[in-house]
Amino acid sequence: MKVIKNLIPYLAIIALVMMIRSFIATPIIVQGDSMKPTLNGNEIMMLKKYDKNFERFDVVVVNKSVEGDNLIKRVIGMPGETIEYKNDQLYINGKVIDDPYGTGITGVIKPITMGENEYFVMGDNRTVSLDSRVLGVIAKDEIEGTVNFVIYPFKKFGKLN
Repeated sequence: MKVIKNLIPYLAIIALVMMIRSFIATPIIVQGDSMKPTLNGNEIMMLKKYDKNFERFDVVVVNKSVEGDNLIKRVIGMPGETIEYKNDQLYINGKVIDDPYGTGITGVIKPITMGENEYFVMGDNRTVSLDSRVLGVIAKDEIEGTVNFVIYPFKKFGKLN
């Protein structure tokens, strides 16, 4: 009985850590080159699972398993918007929008309108990114949360620019 009583604080700590990782925040590792130059492979970031109010250009984790990994992408199109790319220029609802993060060739994206709770996401390295250009629009409930804090490497420790 005394052994069980002594284990209770440890079990409480384990339960608390599990709840934090399940519902609040958890570390996530960047895989591949699709977010270069902003993020590099093997960087570790903090995924904020509670952050579900996405804005344009937020970096998010999409729950679409590709080769076993979730996808880290940038929000480009928001619910109800029509997006289009032509001549490597982003158009939202027919107006030119500066896209300061995209590198490489985006290609032509014919006009596509997001439904309610749908997002268009792309990697910053447009040449190699597997994103909404291939996967289609992403439902809000497929987005795990936002990532904007680098934990490792230590030289990049802090808020993502």
